[in-house]
Parts: sequence; C-alpha cells; structure tokens
Amino acid sequence: MADGTTRDHIVKAADELFYRQGYEHTSFAHIADAVGISRGNFYHHFKTKDDILGAVIVERLANTREMLAQWESSNEHPFDRIRAFIHILIANRTEIMRHGCPVGTLCAELAKLEHASQAAANELFTLFRGWLGRQFTLLGREAEADALAMHLLASSQGVATLANTFRDTAFVEREVERMGAWLAAEVPQH
Repeated sequence: MADGTTRDHIVKAADELFYRQGYEHTSFAHIADAVGISRGNFYHHFKTKDDILGAVIVERLANTREMLAQWESSNEHPFDRIRAFIHILIANRTEIMRHGCPVGTLCAELAKLEHASQAAANELFTLFRGWLGRQFTLLGREAEADALAMHLLASSQGVATLANTFRDTAFVEREVERMGAWLAAEVPQH
C-alpha cells in the first residue's frame, strides 16, 4: 500500500466494491481481500459494514464537492459548468454502462433496504441539485432554478439507467447532445 493509510485503502476498496457489486453483496472479506489485509486488521479500522458505508459516503461527498469546485474554477460561465455536469455521462460512460450511476445505484439500493444511511447517501443528489440550482440562478433563471436542476438530474439519471440496461454508447452520446440542446434552449443568451 503505497499512498494513503490502511483506512484510506479500505474506504477506496469498499467504495469500488459497493459500486460494482452493491452494498448488500459486498462483505468484509471482499473488502479485506481487495485491500490485502487480514480481517483482524480490518476490524481495527471499522467495526461494522455500516461504519465503512458511512466513510464511503463522506468520501464521495468530499470528492463531489471537489469536482464541483473544479468545474467552477475551470469554467468561468455557469452555462459551461452545467455542460460539464452533462458531459460527465460521456466521461464516465464505460463505468456507467457497466454498473450504472454510482450515486443513483447507491441511493436506490439503500432505499430498497430501508437502510439508516439512505438520507446520508441522498445528500449526494442534494449536493448536485443545489449546485445546479445555483448555476441556473446565475444564468437568470432564479424562479425556476430548482425545477431546472431537478429536470437535469432526472434526465441524467434516466440516461445512466438506460445506458446500464442497454450498454449503448451511441445512445449516451445522443442523449448528452439532446441535454445540451435543451440547456441551450432554456438559456438562449449564454
């Protein structure tokens, strides 16, 4: 384990496994094997799988905040920031086609399980919703900023779900283009 602490490696491995296999189908043994540590060492860092889930959610929130901040710093105009959000479907299409949206799949699984961490995981969508709403507000669409943000979130989740179902790269590209056209029609003076 070169960079980071053992705890960091556990969280990273758990995050990847929860995404690929699902939370319910990932065991301590799976995570310990992925990290290459004994179960005893594993339990030194995390007592329960729920503890690991909490750490994964905290890590995903931090990574999402960092990504949103990067989009803001590298795109001066809110229109371009929203386009960066839309184009994440292209940037991550291989993984999305294989496993779905990491946020959507986790939130959906925790909802089905009626898991105590569902509300914490939902904060990931809340973070995107608020950020998108702020971008639409900056574009002069304050009155309907939240509705536009929710529409875009729903569209991206629908594309991710169908991309995972049909594994069709051309579909993802067409839908991203359509979402870009929708954005241009909603904010014509960008």
